[in-house]
Amino acid sequence: MSGLYSSNRTPHEKRVQLREGLTSGTIQRLPGAFSPLVARAIQEANFDGVYVSGAVVAADLALPDIGLTTLTEVAGRARQIARSTDLPVLVDADTGFGEPMSAARSISEFEDAGIAGFHLEDQVNPKRCGHLDGKEVVPTDLMVRRIKAAVNERRDSAFVICARTDAAGVEGIDAAIERAKAYADAGADLIFTEALHTPADFEKFRAAVDTPLLANMTEFGKTELLSAQTLNDLGYNAVIYPVTTLRIAMGQVEEALKDIAETGTQTGWVDRMQHRARLYELLRYEEYNAFDQEVFTYSKDAYSPKF
Repeated sequence: MSGLYSSNRTPHEKRVQLREGLTSGTIQRLPGAFSPLVARAIQEANFDGVYVSGAVVAADLALPDIGLTTLTEVAGRARQIARSTDLPVLVDADTGFGEPMSAARSISEFEDAGIAGFHLEDQVNPKRCGHLDGKEVVPTDLMVRRIKAAVNERRDSAFVICARTDAAGVEGIDAAIERAKAYADAGADLIFTEALHTPADFEKFRAAVDTPLLANMTEFGKTELLSAQTLNDLGYNAVIYPVTTLRIAMGQVEEALKDIAETGTQTGWVDRMQHRARLYELLRYEEYNAFDQEVFTYSKDAYSPKF
């Protein structure tokens, strides 16, 4: 009975899968997961990978995205998510949770957690959301040291090290491009072009940089929302939707709670809920039932779609 408690694929296999996807000629789509169950839904919806956003981990802890979360908290959530899916998981490691020595420790922790790759950014520590004003970036040589520290500590050569640059919004696109080249020379396998504005910006970056590129399609930010096909046509290798599932979920939670507080009942929301039978499918109740029928007595047919 394989895969009930962990992924069917080894961490190395997932890392190879991510690397091969980045060079496949087809853009890799990685929605953000705020829980292991969401990661499983992402897999069932036939996406190419799962993303774990630092902003989402912080928000789920009711904290702002200003570098308050710790390596232990992010690695722990990432481990839970990676264990629940056969897809490769890419994780936001902020600035490496410190300076170069901390970046080196971070890759060790994330490798042990079964993650396929992570990204480090060139913001000043503590960082802030990449689509807010007032960001600061460290000198290029310090970011290069962060990347090299991670590269030198990496034990599995298939683990993907992504370098995020926030310099476009601080120093301009040309400076961000030069930084991206330096980061690739330092050993970064993938470049995360944060907070570009228009398709022309993406196209300019692609024309200047040979390394695989990742686009961030986050809502309510500085970037025009582009389709995966458009980004693919522009030559991008991966796209993340970091906060989308959390925003959808929390939007519905707040609306439902408001309605229940006013009416005293959730009946108006039943048809908009995930049905219990569907939840049990995602949780794989029937497989646990087959594992030990003396413990689990779930039957899919026992629940009418009305309840």
